[in-house]
Amino acid sequence: MIPMLVRRFVLVIPMIIVVSVIMFVLASLVPGDQARAILGETATPEAIAALREQLGLNLPWYQQYLNWASSAVRGDFGASIYSGEPVVSILAGRFPVTASLALLSTLLIAVAGISLGLMSALRGGAVGRILDAVSLFGLAVPSFAIAILLVSLFAVTVRIFPATGYTPIENGVGPWIWALVLPVIALSLGGTTLVAKQMRDSAKESLNKDFVRFLRANGVGEASILIRHVLKNAAIPSITILGIGAVAALTGTVFIENVFVLPGLGSLATQVTLNHDLPVLLGVGVLFTLIAVVISLIVDLLYGVLNPKVRTA
Repeated sequence: MIPMLVRRFVLVIPMIIVVSVIMFVLASLVPGDQARAILGETATPEAIAALREQLGLNLPWYQQYLNWASSAVRGDFGASIYSGEPVVSILAGRFPVTASLALLSTLLIAVAGISLGLMSALRGGAVGRILDAVSLFGLAVPSFAIAILLVSLFAVTVRIFPATGYTPIENGVGPWIWALVLPVIALSLGGTTLVAKQMRDSAKESLNKDFVRFLRANGVGEASILIRHVLKNAAIPSITILGIGAVAALTGTVFIENVFVLPGLGSLATQVTLNHDLPVLLGVGVLFTLIAVVISLIVDLLYGVLNPKVRTA
């Protein structure tokens, strides 16, 4: 188990390098001039050239990347080209919003997905057909379209939840959760249906195993069979889908935060991309990569807890 986790940590370095290089290349292909955007359209060519040299924008992209990487290794991710604020400070201010959104979405995917999957496996019939219909809807409709629909129904028409904005948890757990209800539902619907379908299929397969018949024949209660045996076996393949759903929820924050005007990393990524603020954009990319790696490590740990073969492999 420990060697596997060590290998995961070692893979973080090449992943960050690949992601940052790709972002540098893509940023260099985006039309526009950062120096002209900062100084305005009325700036003289001499002033633009001087600012480009000052910011190092006149260098080839690979030289700019090497300069950034040498500083990033020392923990210095630079400063915003526009505000001059350190990238670390900008990310620290935005991270709690995205972390709250992704954490609550992953929790909802796990709880609702597992519960619906088990219910469908045990009852089947109409419950299974409804789950299939909801799954088709959740997979076919993108999260931002679901977000717009939720805002229209529950924030504009009925006015139960706020349409936009974020309430920090310091102002109370209740207001914090209430402000995130619609974003979390929009972000987690697709992942919930995937986990539910996987859990249903795995639970049905486990319920038909010989060891379940043996336990029933020996008088073991259905609740004990379901929780101690069926759920444990069915959860192993569902964890993979849950990990994918968690990463999808993280990347989906880019769209959801813009729809609900949430001051998180997703809306920041959109803003700095439009502004060509490369240092901040790279910081967001590196942080998203690290979070995805952490999610992968958690999935591996859960595998080890549920499957002893992984611990001894």
